[in-house]
Amino acid sequence: MNPTSTHFVRRLRERDSEAWFELWENFGPILRAQLQRWGAGRIGWETAQDLSQETLTALASAIDRHDPSKGARFSTWLFSIARYTLGDEIDRRMAQKRGEGSKPVALDAAADTADGGLSPDGAYEEQIFDAKIQAALRAVERQAGLADFEVFRQRVLEGRSGSEVAEDLGLSVSAVSRCLTKVREQLWIHLGSVFSRYSFTPEEDHELERNGLTWNPNKELNPTFDQALADIYARLTHRQDPSPIP
Repeated sequence: MNPTSTHFVRRLRERDSEAWFELWENFGPILRAQLQRWGAGRIGWETAQDLSQETLTALASAIDRHDPSKGARFSTWLFSIARYTLGDEIDRRMAQKRGEGSKPVALDAAADTADGGLSPDGAYEEQIFDAKIQAALRAVERQAGLADFEVFRQRVLEGRSGSEVAEDLGLSVSAVSRCLTKVREQLWIHLGSVFSRYSFTPEEDHELERNGLTWNPNKELNPTFDQALADIYARLTHRQDPSPIP
């Protein structure tokens, strides 16, 4: 893992509440949806929520056994631990029906499965990637403030023209342009920080470039960067809340 990932994992292991909240905020909804889907009606939404929290706890407990040289991605690691957390819950319930004890979650086995190349489906991988983008957008919104981020949201994420945004928000076109430059620079920094934090393999270090998010700070306009962001934002906006999965 890179130094940023290692530092973040250390914070998790030290029970840093801000690190735990960040992980839960960014990936908790995806884990809940996966767990409920895998449960196939055997677990409810509240149980899936509890299990997703247990998955994050298990991740921090098992992370020191992760071998990045075997190629397990951050997304695969979450996926594998979640499946074993669900398996432990189902085993516990079956044992209770038989009047027996329950066994602890097999974290060593989960680590072996992750390092052995378990491959989540494309939809899950896309959700993990989009969650990283969303985390960076939330961070830059907090830093830039609501007014500046609204300019960026309308002009870049929604694809409106500069003159339309200026008229809507009572700004000059030049003020809109200056705001966009500032917010883009902040976003690029946050994207680098987020993707470094949640990357376990060299492959993940190039996810931004592979998805069209190559940014040139010397250009006032970054059409490829802006379009890639707009496409991802549209997915995030139109993706239904995963909670109502039957």
